[in-house]
Parts: sequence; C-alpha cells; structure tokens
Amino acid sequence: MAISFESALGIHDDALLLRARRAEVLANNIANADTPGFKARDIDFAAVLRGEQDQLSTEPAQTQAGHVGEFIEPDFAAELMFRTPSQPSVDGNTVEVQEEMARYSDNAIRYQSSFTMLNSKFKGLVSAIKGE
Repeated sequence: MAISFESALGIHDDALLLRARRAEVLANNIANADTPGFKARDIDFAAVLRGEQDQLSTEPAQTQAGHVGEFIEPDFAAELMFRTPSQPSVDGNTVEVQEEMARYSDNAIRYQSSFTMLNSKFKGLVSAIKGE
C-alpha cells in the first residue's frame, strides 16, 4: 500500500506555507512603518485555510499518474486585506508598529507549532517505513 503525503500530512504543509507568507506581509508592514501613505496589510489566515480545505474536499480524484492536479497559488495577493488603524496618522500611514510586532510574534509562535506538528508527522512516517 502506497503512502499518500496529502492524506498523511493533511493541511499542515499548507498552513506552514501560509504562516511563512503572512510573516513576509507583517515584516513588510513593519519595514514601511515610516513610509508616508503606506497601508498596512494582512492575510486572513482562517479564511484562506478554510478555502484550501474546501478546495481539497471538492477536487476530483487523480485517476492516472500522468494527470496533473491543481497547484496551490503561492501568491496570496487576493487574500491580502488592508488594516484599519485605531489611531490614524497625519501622513496616511496605517502601520501601528507595536500591534504589527505583536501579530508577527504571534504568527511566529503559530508557525513554530505548525512546524512541530509537521515534523512529528514526518517522524511518524519514518517510524512506519522502518517498521519501528
């Protein structure tokens, strides 16, 4: 019986990629905190992941090895949303550095937990392959 990585890993690999993309977006916000007119953006993690799960559940099964399935789009630009600041600045910049740093830290912790979960899945697969 062949091991299917999609069924073995579930959504964890997609979650890890999405967390990495969100880290890039949040870091970009922090880097542009002093840029006049810059609008802070973020990814709605739950909505994107829910969309990925819905897509996975509605995809047709691959009937032959030569068939190519859907690839996950690495550019999540459609899911980027502008953030409304609690205290607007005079220059039009919507980045609130302390909040962005808190979001970045939270995302980093969640990235690490997703990575740990994925790592444990791989360790389980290796144990299964070795027959341990």
